[in-house]
Amino acid sequence: MAKKKTVVDFMRMKKEGEQVTWITAYDYPTASFAEQAGIDMILVGDSLGMVVLGYSSTNPVTMDDCISHCKAVRRGAPNTWIVGDMPFMSYQISDEDAVANAGRFIKEAEVDCVKLEGGVRVASRIKAIADAGILVMGHIGLTPQSSGQLGGFKAQGRDVKNARLLIKDALAVQEAGAYALLVEAVPPEVTKFIQKKLDIPVYSIGAGPADGQLIICGDMLGLFQAFTPKFVKKYANIAEITINAFKQYAEEVRNGEFPTDQHVYHILEPIEEFEKMFKEFE
Repeated sequence: MAKKKTVVDFMRMKKEGEQVTWITAYDYPTASFAEQAGIDMILVGDSLGMVVLGYSSTNPVTMDDCISHCKAVRRGAPNTWIVGDMPFMSYQISDEDAVANAGRFIKEAEVDCVKLEGGVRVASRIKAIADAGILVMGHIGLTPQSSGQLGGFKAQGRDVKNARLLIKDALAVQEAGAYALLVEAVPPEVTKFIQKKLDIPVYSIGAGPADGQLIICGDMLGLFQAFTPKFVKKYANIAEITINAFKQYAEEVRNGEFPTDQHVYHILEPIEEFEKMFKEFE
């Protein structure tokens, strides 16, 4: 099994042009599969609210939700770098709250770093967390927790005015002490400029080539059916496979085809002995 990567490895990979691969995962089996596949990083994203818990947005997700899922992922992938996603209102109120909640991720779930959304407006939060000795990743562009202010789940930085704001956000994240930055749903020209401008690794989700790529596991596997972002490539259609399996199971049960003799446990004594015992209860 490959050795778990460190922040030093990720900096080296940026300098050497080696791509970082990461996906979201929210449970033990998916995390285990990711580690076996050699994925470099796992994000336990607040996207679990939509992908796993069935909410219409990420905002209802709580700290306890995130901690619980992070624990499961850590158990499934003990040798993989894990990013804990700070949910809505876990860092917006104050620097002190941000540090305390980031600390919970490290202490209770044993993640390697935390991620939070925003640039200039959360610079003090990033600095406070970093000053507490916790690795923190920034996240700019389409930031789902504040999608209402963005007019919905829309790409960002598509005109010069907004691209300039994104670049300022990226610089603020680095200056505040983040060790890496995630850019979401941004034109590749803007992402490329940010990647070259920053010294820290810049990762992409729907933002073109960068120092590495992130994708939502439910999207790439065809598990999440509510909608599919433009930037997603489906590598499987697990939902279709699962539905068909459920249909076949239900049909076989109704038709008496399941279970068969091979699917049951057999008695260890002669049937006559059991029949005598059954009569005792008649």
